Amino acid sequence: MDEGLEVQSSLDFAGVPDAFQRLWTPHRLVYIEAGPGPHTENCPFCAAPGLTDEQGLIVARGEHCYVLLNLYPYNSGHLLVCPYRHVATYDLATPEEVAEMGSLTQVAMRVLEETSHCDGFNIGMNQGRVAGAGVAEHLHQHIVPRWATDANFFPIIGRTKAIPKLLGDVRREVAAAWPPASAE
Repeated sequence: MDEGLEVQSSLDFAGVPDAFQRLWTPHRLVYIEAGPGPHTENCPFCAAPGLTDEQGLIVARGEHCYVLLNLYPYNSGHLLVCPYRHVATYDLATPEEVAEMGSLTQVAMRVLEETSHCDGFNIGMNQGRVAGAGVAEHLHQHIVPRWATDANFFPIIGRTKAIPKLLGDVRREVAAAWPPASAE
């Protein structure tokens, strides 16, 4: 702690305490400011590969597809596998993109088992906005690690998801554990 800085009690500040709990999620601001889709011009999955891996939350890059953390994770370690090409649905993906999505998904499962000791996975794609796709214009597959003890009342009662690890920390762990391309 810096010398000269004194920690003050929040009771000394203006405001009236209330019964609300607050979960600070500044990483979500980029989506709030962008507004609801469609993401045809400002596609986050087209922009991510042009950023550094840290900025884009990318954990691995393949020839046709890449793997990144979901900015809105259901659980810590929630990954997405995306083709580099801007294509909306699975039936429009090339055989090479489909094959690499599958192989990257397999590696992601092994890496998440190693790094997070998860008990299982939810894997899937939401095709189209009516099916629940947040970015319906760019194909992406979800890989959500699950633990026997990860379900609680928060999402049901409070419509709140508690995420115990910071995105940057998870990205570093998963990227460090990702095998070299030749070992996949």
